[in-house]
Amino acid sequence: MLKGKKILLGITGSISAYKGILLVRLLVKAGAHVKVILTPSAHEFVSELTLATLSKNPVLTKMVVEGDEGEKQWNNHVELGEWADLFLIAPASAQTISKMVTGTCDNLLMATFLSARCPVWYAPAMDLDMYKHPATKKNIEVLEKRGFRMIPPGKGELASGLVGEGRLAEPESIYGLVEAFFNPLTPLKGKRVLITAGPTYEYLDPVRFIGNPSTGKMGFALAEVAAARGAEVVLVSGPTALVPENQSIQLLRVTSAEEMHSVCESFRLNTDVGIMAAAVADFTPAVRFESKVKKGAADIVLKLQRTKDILAHWGKMKKIPQVLVGFAMETDDLLKNAKEKLSNKNANFIVLNSLREDGAGFAGETNKVTLVFADQEVELPLLSKKQVAEKILDEVESIIQSQK
Repeated sequence: MLKGKKILLGITGSISAYKGILLVRLLVKAGAHVKVILTPSAHEFVSELTLATLSKNPVLTKMVVEGDEGEKQWNNHVELGEWADLFLIAPASAQTISKMVTGTCDNLLMATFLSARCPVWYAPAMDLDMYKHPATKKNIEVLEKRGFRMIPPGKGELASGLVGEGRLAEPESIYGLVEAFFNPLTPLKGKRVLITAGPTYEYLDPVRFIGNPSTGKMGFALAEVAAARGAEVVLVSGPTALVPENQSIQLLRVTSAEEMHSVCESFRLNTDVGIMAAAVADFTPAVRFESKVKKGAADIVLKLQRTKDILAHWGKMKKIPQVLVGFAMETDDLLKNAKEKLSNKNANFIVLNSLREDGAGFAGETNKVTLVFADQEVELPLLSKKQVAEKILDEVESIIQSQK
C-alpha cells in the first residue's frame, strides 16, 4: 500500500530519535519515497549519514546550505510541504509541539510544517512529567482541534528512570498506522473488531486458581494485524504479560471468565467482528474462600459450576452483518468437535488447533490450524502466529465483502 507514497519525516531533539532510523527503513522497504528533516538539536542524537543512506535522499537540516562550489542553495520548504502525501513528526519533542501551536518558525522543520498541504501526524516523546504537564496537555488539545493527528506515546521506563507515559511509539506501530492510512479499501477499515486473548483465572482462594497455560500471543497477533488494516480494535485480555505495539488498540484487562463476559457484553451491540481467541475456563469454583485453604489431613472435594459461554451468547444474539469467529483447542475427534462447536455457537467459522501437533498450542511463536466452515475445511501449514492472524482476517474480510 505504501509503494510510491511520499513520506516526509521530521525528527526532533529526543533520545528516541534513533527510532527514526528504524522507521525510515520500514517505510523504504515498503516502497515509499522518504525525505528526512532534522531539527538542529536532533543532530545530537542521530546521524545524517545513516538516515541519508537508508532514505536514499539527502537529509535536510537548514533553510540555506552551501553547494559543492560554495554557492548558496535554498531548501524550499514550500515545495517540501507540497511534495509530501504525509508529514510525520516522530519523535515530536515538547518544544516542537509547543512551536506547532504557536507557529514559531525558527527552523526548516517548522517552516515546512507551516507550508504543509498534506495530513500532519506527530508522535510525542518526552519524560513523564513533561508529558503530564498542563502546558503540554493544552498544546495537544489545541493541535487535536486543528485536525493534527497524535500517535499516542507508549508506557514504560523512560530515560530519566521514571516509569510511565512518554515513550515514542514503536516504529512498527507507527508504520502500521501509516500503512492503514494509505489502504482505505480494506474491508476492515473503520470496523470495530473485538478480540479476546489469553487465559482466565478462576480463583478458589486468594492464592490458588483454575487456569491454563495460554500466553495470549495468538489474540495479540490478531489485534495487531486488525489494527494495521484500519480496524478499531478492542482487545479483551486475561492475565498476560503482553502489551500491544500498536497504540491505537484499546486494551482491557480482566481476570475471570465472568469479567471477560461482562466486558465483551458491553461492546457486543456496537461490534462488527468478534474473534474469541481467549482460552476461557469452562468451570469456576462454586465457592471462593476469602482466606487461604489450609492443607488438612482429609482430601478436599471442590464443587465447580459452569462459566458463561461468551461465544455461544454472541452467536445466539448475532445479527447479520456481524461476523463471529471462535477458536477450538482439541485433543481428540478434532473435526467432529469443531463442527459441533461451529453449529452450536452459530459462528461464521472455527479456528481449530490441536495440542498434539508439533509447533501448535500454547506459548509458542507458531501455530498450525484448520479453518472450519459449514461447507469446507481449510488446513493451513505451520505458520507464525502473525501469519495465522493474517489468514484468519483474510477470511473475515471475505465474509464482509460477500455481505455487501
